[in-house]
Amino acid sequence: MKIFAETERLVLRELLPEDKEGMFELDTNPEVHKYLGNHPVHTMEQIEETIQFIRQQYIDHGIGRWALIEKSTGDFIGWGGLKLMRQLTNHHIDYYDLGYRLIKRYWGKGYATEAAIASLNYAFKELKQEKIYAMANVNNIASRHILEKSGLHFVEKFYHEGEEHDWFEISAPLTTDQIHIRHVQS
Repeated sequence: MKIFAETERLVLRELLPEDKEGMFELDTNPEVHKYLGNHPVHTMEQIEETIQFIRQQYIDHGIGRWALIEKSTGDFIGWGGLKLMRQLTNHHIDYYDLGYRLIKRYWGKGYATEAAIASLNYAFKELKQEKIYAMANVNNIASRHILEKSGLHFVEKFYHEGEEHDWFEISAPLTTDQIHIRHVQS
């Protein structure tokens, strides 16, 4: 099992087949999918396919979304991290997208922001990326707040799959010290 990052409260590690129960709880909840096109999953087979798809991204691209594990309990609370986006989105292709999705009972505790900041550190320090992008449905105020709190800046509105979204980006800091300073101030 590969661990990509740790924070005060979280371990960000590769998604494993044994995470399927947590993924099922996450992705069967319609509230979780409210701003994601309203397509919650219905079967464990769909979850197993999703996990395999993400694990294949690790092989093909060296990166994919990570399991978020609460340190104090060892519980799977959702996923977060980076994904290499190969399809054209808002005039961008072959870019790293920052994302997160948490089981509802873990909302509002700062975990998504904590995971986003750890993912940005990984992107800039380990992957040596110049920019990271993210998007959020314009009505998903909580997600937009997480992106801004993590240091991303709103760039523009655009349409994705028939829905209006906000496009965000963040540029690599000049030094790794600036990453630490920015995150301490968040």
